[in-house]
Amino acid sequence: MRTRSGAVLSLLVLAAALAGAQQPPGQIRPRPAQGREPEVAPPNIREYKPRSTLVVPQHPVPRAKFGVVDIHGHPPALTSENVIAEVVAAMDPINVQVMVNASGASGERLEQQLAAIRGSKHRDRFVMFTNINFRDVGPGFGAKAAAQLEADIKAGALGVGEIMKNFGLTTRKTDGSRLKLDDPELDPIWQTAARLAIPVFIHTADPAEFFQPMDYQNERWLEMALYPDRRYFDRTRFPSFEELMGERDRLLARHPKTTFVLAHLGWHANDLGRLASMMDKLPNIHAEVGAVLYDIGRQPRTAREFFTKYQDRLLFGKDSFQPDEYPYYWRVFETNDEYFDYYRDYHAFWKLYGIGLPDDVLRKVYYANAVKLIPGLPKGHLK
Repeated sequence: MRTRSGAVLSLLVLAAALAGAQQPPGQIRPRPAQGREPEVAPPNIREYKPRSTLVVPQHPVPRAKFGVVDIHGHPPALTSENVIAEVVAAMDPINVQVMVNASGASGERLEQQLAAIRGSKHRDRFVMFTNINFRDVGPGFGAKAAAQLEADIKAGALGVGEIMKNFGLTTRKTDGSRLKLDDPELDPIWQTAARLAIPVFIHTADPAEFFQPMDYQNERWLEMALYPDRRYFDRTRFPSFEELMGERDRLLARHPKTTFVLAHLGWHANDLGRLASMMDKLPNIHAEVGAVLYDIGRQPRTAREFFTKYQDRLLFGKDSFQPDEYPYYWRVFETNDEYFDYYRDYHAFWKLYGIGLPDDVLRKVYYANAVKLIPGLPKGHLK
């Protein structure tokens, strides 16, 4: 009786412990080390860099397999032959054949860079986009901005962008209200882009986690800790991520004849099903891959399926012009390598995997879709 009573008591104690620990359904006892604390001081998030013991084939790709059009380039201002030559010297080894200056410029600043490019022996390596200055938006602004857009295209710009994230996020109208992305006052701009058959390259918001509480469940905690200007969780100062996405999607739908290119895969690289649904509904949108490699490379099977299905509407872009970072893109796109580092720890603490795109898809993503989308884009070096 004592033995049986002891066994019953032990079971009751175990049941109570399990209930107190709130075990997941089906888990009958605590996992090893569950509830234990380290006996030595743990490292901080920047110090813990474990060496991987995994041994698998490695195939770094220093040079892209085919010539590349970087639709999301941010080189130094292309105002002199020396600067242009320096940028080309960095582009050549990695096989970036054409760079779109997505920083954009308008009026005299645009004409200055266009003149420098045309006077250079590398005139076929660069494209300029114009941009829109959204300050002082009020009655009549849209028509005036549309006229400037038309003048800039006539001067030699081949598209609009990069329209930056402050549009919708922080920019204010003359009446003090937030300028929403789908404000009807701006319709003449998008209508003019449609008439001129030029793409509009638009960056809306930032990663969704930047709009969430900065807690230890937030996978972008480190980046937000390093960069205070990437914290958008204060709803008294910033709209929500979904509010911005709603405005953007209404803008895209209201202008079906305008070709929009969503920078950073529209910040839906972590939810490619959502982006796929958008692309199915809105045939006027394309997307580029700049600065979201960390999401593409952590879902190799899903990403490969997505790139294969939407291969005619995806474009290469890098964003920050740091030549040593481009080969990470080539490796993700061209190989089936496993478990290799990303280039910035504050973007991703996880590893990347190659998605092994076939050559016909690579050509489209690297250059062919950009050639099709941007009238007048030089293509002599692309193959």
